[in-house]
Amino acid sequence: MTTPSAPKTPSTPAPAPQTGGHPPAAAYRNLIVATIGFALTFWAWNLIAPLAGVFGSDLKLSSFAQSFLVAVPVLVGSLGRIPVGALTDRYGARLLFPLISALTIVPVLLVIPARHNFGAMIAVAFLLGLGGTTFAIGIPLVNSWFPPAHRGLALGIFGMGMGGVALSGYFTPRMAKHGENLPFLVVAIALAVYAVIAAVLITDHPDRTIPTTSLGTRLGAAGKLRVTWELSALYAIGFGGIVAFGVYLPTYLKTWYELSPTDAGTKAAGFALVTVVFRPVGGWLSDRVHPATVTACALALVAVFAILQAFDPTLNPMGTICFLLMAAGLGTASGSVFALVSQVTPQPQVGSVTGIVGAMGGLGGFVPPLVMGAIYSAKGSYSIGFMLLSDLALAGCVYAYGRMRSARAE
Repeated sequence: MTTPSAPKTPSTPAPAPQTGGHPPAAAYRNLIVATIGFALTFWAWNLIAPLAGVFGSDLKLSSFAQSFLVAVPVLVGSLGRIPVGALTDRYGARLLFPLISALTIVPVLLVIPARHNFGAMIAVAFLLGLGGTTFAIGIPLVNSWFPPAHRGLALGIFGMGMGGVALSGYFTPRMAKHGENLPFLVVAIALAVYAVIAAVLITDHPDRTIPTTSLGTRLGAAGKLRVTWELSALYAIGFGGIVAFGVYLPTYLKTWYELSPTDAGTKAAGFALVTVVFRPVGGWLSDRVHPATVTACALALVAVFAILQAFDPTLNPMGTICFLLMAAGLGTASGSVFALVSQVTPQPQVGSVTGIVGAMGGLGGFVPPLVMGAIYSAKGSYSIGFMLLSDLALAGCVYAYGRMRSARAE
Protein backbone atom coordinates (compact mmCIF):
# COMPACT_ATOMS: atom_id res chain seq x y z
CA MET A 1 0.00 0.00 0.00
CA THR A 2 1.39 3.35 -0.96
CA THR A 3 1.81 6.00 1.67
CA PRO A 4 -0.56 8.96 1.14
CA SER A 5 0.97 12.31 0.52
CA ALA A 6 1.36 14.65 3.47
CA PRO A 7 -1.78 16.58 4.42
CA LYS A 8 -1.83 20.16 3.30
CA THR A 9 -1.62 23.03 5.71
CA PRO A 10 -3.88 26.08 5.50
CA SER A 11 -1.19 27.87 3.49
CA THR A 12 -1.77 25.33 0.69
CA PRO A 13 -5.49 25.34 0.00
CA ALA A 14 -7.03 21.95 -0.67
CA PRO A 15 -8.72 21.47 -4.02
CA ALA A 16 -12.46 21.90 -4.21
CA PRO A 17 -14.30 18.71 -3.26
CA GLN A 18 -15.76 16.53 -5.94
CA THR A 19 -19.41 17.02 -6.69
CA GLY A 20 -19.89 13.84 -8.69
CA GLY A 21 -18.16 10.66 -9.81
CA HIS A 22 -17.44 7.57 -7.78
CA PRO A 23 -15.42 7.61 -4.54
CA PRO A 24 -12.03 5.86 -4.69
CA ALA A 25 -11.53 2.36 -3.29
CA ALA A 26 -9.77 3.89 -0.27
CA ALA A 27 -13.01 5.64 0.66
CA TYR A 28 -14.89 2.35 0.95
CA ARG A 29 -12.02 0.72 2.82
CA ASN A 30 -12.00 3.52 5.38
CA LEU A 31 -15.80 3.43 5.68
CA ILE A 32 -15.88 -0.32 6.38
CA VAL A 33 -13.02 -0.25 8.90
CA ALA A 34 -14.39 2.82 10.67
CA THR A 35 -17.91 1.34 10.93
CA ILE A 36 -16.58 -1.88 12.45
CA GLY A 37 -14.52 0.12 14.94
CA PHE A 38 -17.49 2.30 15.81
CA ALA A 39 -19.59 -0.79 16.55
CA LEU A 40 -16.86 -2.43 18.66
CA THR A 41 -16.11 0.63 20.75
CA PHE A 42 -19.82 1.25 21.26
CA TRP A 43 -20.15 -2.34 22.49
CA ALA A 44 -17.41 -1.60 25.01
CA TRP A 45 -19.10 1.69 25.91
CA ASN A 46 -22.29 -0.19 26.77
CA LEU A 47 -20.78 -3.13 28.67
CA ILE A 48 -22.16 -2.13 32.07
CA ALA A 49 -25.82 -1.51 31.17
CA PRO A 50 -26.76 -5.11 30.18
CA LEU A 51 -25.27 -6.39 33.47
CA ALA A 52 -26.60 -3.56 35.65
CA GLY A 53 -28.99 -5.93 37.41
CA VAL A 54 -26.14 -8.30 38.26
CA PHE A 55 -23.90 -5.52 39.54
CA GLY A 56 -26.81 -4.00 41.46
CA SER A 57 -27.52 -7.31 43.18
CA ASP A 58 -23.87 -8.10 43.96
CA LEU A 59 -23.16 -4.61 45.30
CA LYS A 60 -26.61 -4.18 46.93
CA LEU A 61 -27.19 -0.92 45.06
CA SER A 62 -30.28 1.26 45.29
CA SER A 63 -32.24 1.95 42.10
CA PHE A 64 -30.68 5.41 41.87
CA ALA A 65 -27.13 4.10 42.39
CA GLN A 66 -27.66 1.47 39.70
CA SER A 67 -29.00 4.08 37.28
CA PHE A 68 -26.06 6.37 38.07
CA LEU A 69 -23.59 3.56 37.34
CA VAL A 70 -25.20 2.99 33.92
CA ALA A 71 -25.34 6.72 33.15
CA VAL A 72 -21.69 7.57 33.86
CA PRO A 73 -20.10 6.06 30.71
CA VAL A 74 -22.87 7.47 28.52
CA LEU A 75 -22.47 10.99 29.87
CA VAL A 76 -18.66 10.88 29.72
CA GLY A 77 -18.72 9.39 26.22
CA SER A 78 -21.10 12.08 25.01
CA LEU A 79 -19.09 14.98 26.44
CA GLY A 80 -15.80 13.39 25.40
CA ARG A 81 -16.79 13.70 21.74
CA ILE A 82 -16.17 17.44 21.93
CA PRO A 83 -12.38 17.33 22.52
CA VAL A 84 -11.95 14.12 20.49
CA GLY A 85 -13.63 15.71 17.47
CA ALA A 86 -11.30 18.70 17.70
CA LEU A 87 -8.28 16.40 18.10
CA THR A 88 -9.37 14.53 14.97
CA ASP A 89 -9.29 17.79 13.03
CA ARG A 90 -5.68 18.26 14.17
CA TYR A 91 -4.17 14.76 14.20
CA GLY A 92 -6.46 12.76 11.90
CA ALA A 93 -8.42 9.52 12.23
CA ARG A 94 -5.39 7.42 11.28
CA LEU A 95 -3.91 8.18 14.70
CA LEU A 96 -7.06 8.66 16.77
CA PHE A 97 -9.08 5.58 15.79
CA PRO A 98 -6.50 2.90 16.71
CA LEU A 99 -5.37 4.94 19.73
CA ILE A 100 -8.85 5.32 21.26
CA SER A 101 -9.64 1.66 20.49
CA ALA A 102 -6.47 0.51 22.23
CA LEU A 103 -6.98 2.79 25.24
CA THR A 104 -10.55 1.49 25.67
CA ILE A 105 -9.10 -1.97 26.40
CA VAL A 106 -7.85 -0.69 29.78
CA PRO A 107 -11.24 0.11 31.38
CA VAL A 108 -12.81 -2.99 29.77
CA LEU A 109 -10.32 -5.20 31.61
CA LEU A 110 -10.49 -3.11 34.79
CA VAL A 111 -14.15 -4.05 35.20
CA ILE A 112 -12.98 -7.53 36.29
CA PRO A 113 -11.12 -6.47 39.49
CA ALA A 114 -13.45 -3.50 40.11
CA ARG A 115 -16.79 -5.32 39.95
CA HIS A 116 -16.94 -5.97 43.70
CA ASN A 117 -16.54 -2.32 44.77
CA PHE A 118 -19.00 0.45 43.86
CA GLY A 119 -16.45 3.28 44.01
CA ALA A 120 -14.07 1.37 41.76
CA MET A 121 -16.90 0.62 39.33
CA ILE A 122 -17.78 4.32 39.08
CA ALA A 123 -14.15 5.10 38.25
CA VAL A 124 -14.06 2.36 35.61
CA ALA A 125 -17.42 3.50 34.19
CA PHE A 126 -15.92 6.98 33.82
CA LEU A 127 -13.03 5.56 31.80
CA LEU A 128 -15.37 3.39 29.70
CA GLY A 129 -16.84 6.63 28.38
CA LEU A 130 -13.79 6.76 26.13
CA GLY A 131 -15.38 4.13 23.89
CA GLY A 132 -18.30 6.44 23.14
CA THR A 133 -16.10 9.13 21.58
CA THR A 134 -15.22 7.33 18.33
CA PHE A 135 -18.32 8.75 16.65
CA ALA A 136 -16.51 12.11 16.49
CA ILE A 137 -13.53 10.43 14.78
CA GLY A 138 -15.43 8.54 12.10
CA ILE A 139 -17.71 11.34 10.87
CA PRO A 140 -14.92 13.69 9.68
CA LEU A 141 -13.00 10.71 8.25
CA VAL A 142 -15.94 9.52 6.13
CA ASN A 143 -16.91 13.09 5.27
CA SER A 144 -13.45 13.80 3.84
CA TRP A 145 -13.30 10.69 1.64
CA PHE A 146 -16.74 10.84 -0.01
CA PRO A 147 -17.87 13.53 -2.47
CA PRO A 148 -21.18 15.29 -1.72
CA ALA A 149 -23.20 13.10 -4.09
CA HIS A 150 -22.35 9.98 -2.04
CA ARG A 151 -21.71 11.48 1.37
CA GLY A 152 -25.17 11.13 2.92
CA LEU A 153 -25.39 7.37 2.40
CA ALA A 154 -21.78 6.87 3.53
CA LEU A 155 -22.37 8.78 6.76
CA GLY A 156 -25.58 6.82 7.32
CA ILE A 157 -23.76 3.51 6.89
CA PHE A 158 -21.10 4.63 9.35
CA GLY A 159 -23.89 5.59 11.76
CA MET A 160 -25.08 1.98 11.75
CA GLY A 161 -22.12 1.33 14.04
CA MET A 162 -24.34 2.56 16.86
CA GLY A 163 -25.80 -0.94 16.59
CA GLY A 164 -22.86 -1.92 18.79
CA VAL A 165 -25.08 -0.93 21.71
CA ALA A 166 -27.69 -3.46 20.57
CA LEU A 167 -24.98 -6.11 20.09
CA SER A 168 -23.85 -5.51 23.65
CA GLY A 169 -27.39 -5.75 24.96
CA TYR A 170 -27.88 -9.11 23.25
CA PHE A 171 -24.50 -10.84 23.58
CA THR A 172 -23.02 -9.49 26.82
CA PRO A 173 -25.51 -11.10 29.25
CA ARG A 174 -25.45 -14.35 27.29
CA MET A 175 -21.65 -14.49 27.44
CA ALA A 176 -21.77 -13.74 31.16
CA LYS A 177 -23.79 -16.94 31.71
CA HIS A 178 -20.73 -18.91 30.57
CA GLY A 179 -18.32 -16.95 32.76
CA GLU A 180 -18.76 -13.68 34.62
CA ASN A 181 -15.56 -12.24 33.13
CA LEU A 182 -15.97 -13.67 29.61
CA PRO A 183 -17.64 -10.59 28.00
CA PHE A 184 -14.82 -8.30 29.10
CA LEU A 185 -12.09 -10.66 27.88
CA VAL A 186 -13.80 -11.14 24.49
CA VAL A 187 -14.33 -7.41 23.94
CA ALA A 188 -10.76 -6.60 25.04
CA ILE A 189 -9.34 -9.10 22.54
CA ALA A 190 -11.60 -7.79 19.76
CA LEU A 191 -10.48 -4.21 20.46
CA ALA A 192 -6.81 -5.23 20.43
CA VAL A 193 -7.18 -6.97 17.06
CA TYR A 194 -9.13 -4.03 15.67
CA ALA A 195 -6.56 -1.46 16.86
CA VAL A 196 -3.88 -3.25 14.84
CA ILE A 197 -6.11 -3.50 11.76
CA ALA A 198 -7.11 0.16 12.02
CA ALA A 199 -3.48 1.28 12.32
CA VAL A 200 -2.75 -0.49 9.03
CA LEU A 201 -5.89 0.21 6.99
CA ILE A 202 -7.25 3.62 8.06
CA THR A 203 -5.79 6.52 6.08
CA ASP A 204 -6.60 10.20 6.22
CA HIS A 205 -7.48 11.93 2.95
CA PRO A 206 -4.29 13.26 1.33
CA ASP A 207 -5.83 16.71 0.88
CA ARG A 208 -6.91 17.00 4.51
CA THR A 209 -6.27 20.48 5.87
CA ILE A 210 -4.48 20.51 9.24
CA PRO A 211 -5.52 23.36 11.55
CA THR A 212 -2.64 25.14 13.27
CA THR A 213 -4.59 26.82 16.08
CA SER A 214 -4.98 25.41 19.60
CA LEU A 215 -7.67 22.96 20.68
CA GLY A 216 -9.45 25.61 22.73
CA THR A 217 -9.41 28.08 19.85
CA ARG A 218 -10.89 25.53 17.43
CA LEU A 219 -13.64 24.51 19.86
CA GLY A 220 -14.38 28.18 20.50
CA ALA A 221 -14.59 28.84 16.76
CA ALA A 222 -16.94 25.86 16.28
CA GLY A 223 -19.05 27.09 19.19
CA LYS A 224 -19.42 30.48 17.52
CA LEU A 225 -20.96 28.97 14.40
CA ARG A 226 -24.73 29.34 14.47
CA VAL A 227 -25.17 26.06 12.60
CA THR A 228 -23.35 24.16 15.37
CA TRP A 229 -26.18 24.82 17.82
CA GLU A 230 -28.92 24.47 15.23
CA LEU A 231 -27.59 21.06 14.27
CA SER A 232 -27.14 20.19 17.95
CA ALA A 233 -30.81 20.92 18.64
CA LEU A 234 -31.98 18.79 15.71
CA TYR A 235 -29.66 15.92 16.64
CA ALA A 236 -30.76 16.12 20.28
CA ILE A 237 -34.30 15.41 19.04
CA GLY A 238 -33.35 12.64 16.58
CA PHE A 239 -30.54 10.74 18.25
CA GLY A 240 -31.59 11.92 21.72
CA GLY A 241 -34.97 10.33 21.09
CA ILE A 242 -33.25 7.05 20.19
CA VAL A 243 -31.19 7.12 23.39
CA ALA A 244 -34.24 8.05 25.46
CA PHE A 245 -36.33 5.18 24.11
CA GLY A 246 -33.39 2.81 24.51
CA VAL A 247 -33.14 3.74 28.18
CA TYR A 248 -36.83 4.04 29.05
CA LEU A 249 -38.85 1.91 26.60
CA PRO A 250 -38.43 -1.38 28.54
CA THR A 251 -39.65 0.36 31.71
CA TYR A 252 -42.60 1.90 29.88
CA LEU A 253 -43.63 -1.43 28.32
CA LYS A 254 -43.38 -3.25 31.66
CA THR A 255 -45.23 -0.56 33.58
CA TRP A 256 -47.99 0.42 31.15
CA TYR A 257 -48.54 -2.76 29.13
CA GLU A 258 -47.52 -5.18 31.89
CA LEU A 259 -45.08 -7.12 29.71
CA SER A 260 -42.53 -9.48 31.19
CA PRO A 261 -38.94 -8.18 31.32
CA THR A 262 -37.99 -10.57 28.49
CA ASP A 263 -40.84 -9.48 26.21
CA ALA A 264 -40.21 -5.81 26.98
CA GLY A 265 -36.51 -6.22 26.22
CA THR A 266 -37.24 -8.01 22.95
CA LYS A 267 -39.60 -5.28 21.75
CA ALA A 268 -37.11 -2.59 22.79
CA ALA A 269 -34.41 -4.41 20.80
CA GLY A 270 -36.73 -4.38 17.79
CA PHE A 271 -37.14 -0.61 18.18
CA ALA A 272 -33.35 -0.19 18.28
CA LEU A 273 -32.91 -2.37 15.19
CA VAL A 274 -35.34 -0.22 13.19
CA THR A 275 -33.44 2.97 14.14
CA VAL A 276 -30.15 1.39 13.01
CA VAL A 277 -31.63 0.28 9.66
CA PHE A 278 -33.19 3.67 8.92
CA ARG A 279 -30.10 5.74 9.70
CA PRO A 280 -28.49 5.00 6.29
CA VAL A 281 -31.91 5.46 4.70
CA GLY A 282 -31.85 9.04 6.01
CA GLY A 283 -28.39 9.51 4.51
CA TRP A 284 -29.39 7.94 1.18
CA LEU A 285 -32.46 10.17 0.90
CA SER A 286 -30.28 13.19 1.74
CA ASP A 287 -28.14 12.47 -1.33
CA ARG A 288 -31.28 12.92 -3.46
CA VAL A 289 -33.34 15.47 -1.51
CA HIS A 290 -32.05 18.32 0.65
CA PRO A 291 -31.18 16.81 4.07
CA ALA A 292 -33.16 19.54 5.84
CA THR A 293 -36.28 18.42 3.99
CA VAL A 294 -35.60 14.78 4.91
CA THR A 295 -35.11 15.80 8.55
CA ALA A 296 -38.36 17.78 8.56
CA CYS A 297 -40.38 14.90 7.10
CA ALA A 298 -38.85 12.38 9.50
CA LEU A 299 -39.62 14.53 12.55
CA ALA A 300 -43.16 15.14 11.26
CA LEU A 301 -43.62 11.35 11.23
CA VAL A 302 -42.42 11.17 14.83
CA ALA A 303 -44.78 13.98 15.86
CA VAL A 304 -47.85 12.30 14.34
CA PHE A 305 -47.29 8.89 15.91
CA ALA A 306 -46.27 10.34 19.28
CA ILE A 307 -49.70 12.00 19.37
CA LEU A 308 -51.40 8.69 18.53
CA GLN A 309 -49.41 6.90 21.26
CA ALA A 310 -50.48 9.58 23.75
CA PHE A 311 -54.02 8.18 23.48
CA ASP A 312 -52.77 4.84 24.90
CA PRO A 313 -53.74 2.47 22.08
CA THR A 314 -53.57 -1.28 22.59
CA LEU A 315 -50.05 -2.59 22.08
CA ASN A 316 -51.05 -4.98 19.32
CA PRO A 317 -51.25 -3.76 16.68
CA MET A 318 -51.55 0.04 17.03
CA GLY A 319 -49.02 0.65 19.79
CA THR A 320 -46.42 -1.49 18.02
CA ILE A 321 -47.05 0.37 14.74
CA CYS A 322 -46.63 3.72 16.52
CA PHE A 323 -43.31 2.73 18.08
CA LEU A 324 -41.88 1.22 14.89
CA LEU A 325 -42.78 4.28 12.82
CA MET A 326 -41.37 6.61 15.49
CA ALA A 327 -38.19 4.50 15.38
CA ALA A 328 -38.07 4.86 11.58
CA GLY A 329 -38.49 8.63 11.87
CA LEU A 330 -35.85 9.04 14.57
CA GLY A 331 -33.36 6.83 12.72
CA THR A 332 -33.93 8.70 9.45
CA ALA A 333 -33.53 12.08 11.17
CA SER A 334 -30.27 10.97 12.81
CA GLY A 335 -28.85 10.07 9.41
CA SER A 336 -30.06 13.19 7.63
CA VAL A 337 -28.78 15.60 10.30
CA PHE A 338 -25.20 14.47 9.72
CA ALA A 339 -25.66 14.72 5.98
CA LEU A 340 -26.66 18.31 6.77
CA VAL A 341 -23.50 18.76 8.88
CA SER A 342 -21.37 18.03 5.82
CA GLN A 343 -23.20 20.71 3.82
CA VAL A 344 -23.28 23.61 6.26
CA THR A 345 -19.97 23.15 8.14
CA PRO A 346 -16.58 24.38 6.82
CA GLN A 347 -14.50 21.26 6.03
CA PRO A 348 -11.62 22.02 8.46
CA GLN A 349 -14.14 22.32 11.32
CA VAL A 350 -16.20 19.17 10.67
CA GLY A 351 -14.51 17.26 13.52
CA SER A 352 -15.01 20.04 16.07
CA VAL A 353 -18.63 20.61 15.07
CA THR A 354 -19.28 16.85 14.98
CA GLY A 355 -17.95 16.55 18.53
CA ILE A 356 -20.30 19.22 19.84
CA VAL A 357 -23.32 17.97 17.88
CA GLY A 358 -22.67 14.35 18.88
CA ALA A 359 -22.33 15.34 22.52
CA MET A 360 -25.62 17.21 22.49
CA GLY A 361 -27.33 14.23 20.87
CA GLY A 362 -26.10 11.88 23.57
CA LEU A 363 -26.97 14.25 26.39
CA GLY A 364 -30.38 14.93 24.83
CA GLY A 365 -31.36 11.35 25.52
CA PHE A 366 -31.26 11.66 29.28
CA VAL A 367 -33.79 14.41 29.84
CA PRO A 368 -36.85 12.60 28.36
CA PRO A 369 -36.64 9.52 30.64
CA LEU A 370 -36.47 11.81 33.68
CA VAL A 371 -39.48 13.77 32.42
CA MET A 372 -41.44 10.61 31.62
CA GLY A 373 -40.72 9.15 35.06
CA ALA A 374 -41.66 12.36 36.82
CA ILE A 375 -44.91 12.73 34.84
CA TYR A 376 -45.92 9.14 35.54
CA SER A 377 -45.19 9.55 39.24
CA ALA A 378 -47.31 12.72 39.38
CA LYS A 379 -50.16 11.84 36.99
CA GLY A 380 -50.16 8.05 36.68
CA SER A 381 -50.04 8.41 32.88
CA TYR A 382 -47.46 8.78 30.11
CA SER A 383 -49.75 10.72 27.76
CA ILE A 384 -48.36 14.15 28.64
CA GLY A 385 -44.84 12.88 27.95
CA PHE A 386 -45.77 11.70 24.46
CA MET A 387 -47.51 14.99 23.72
CA LEU A 388 -44.33 16.83 24.75
CA LEU A 389 -42.36 14.58 22.39
CA SER A 390 -44.75 15.43 19.56
CA ASP A 391 -44.40 19.17 20.29
CA LEU A 392 -40.61 18.91 20.27
CA ALA A 393 -40.53 16.89 17.04
CA LEU A 394 -42.94 19.32 15.37
CA ALA A 395 -40.79 22.29 16.41
CA GLY A 396 -37.74 20.56 14.91
CA CYS A 397 -39.70 19.80 11.75
CA VAL A 398 -40.68 23.44 11.26
CA TYR A 399 -37.18 24.75 12.00
CA ALA A 400 -35.45 22.24 9.72
CA TYR A 401 -37.75 23.05 6.81
CA GLY A 402 -37.99 26.78 7.37
CA ARG A 403 -34.41 27.66 8.29
CA MET A 404 -31.95 24.87 7.55
CA ARG A 405 -32.76 24.50 3.83
CA SER A 406 -31.16 27.90 3.31
CA ALA A 407 -28.19 27.41 5.67
CA ARG A 408 -24.74 27.54 4.10
CA ALA A 409 -21.20 26.95 5.36
CA GLU A 410 -20.04 30.09 7.13
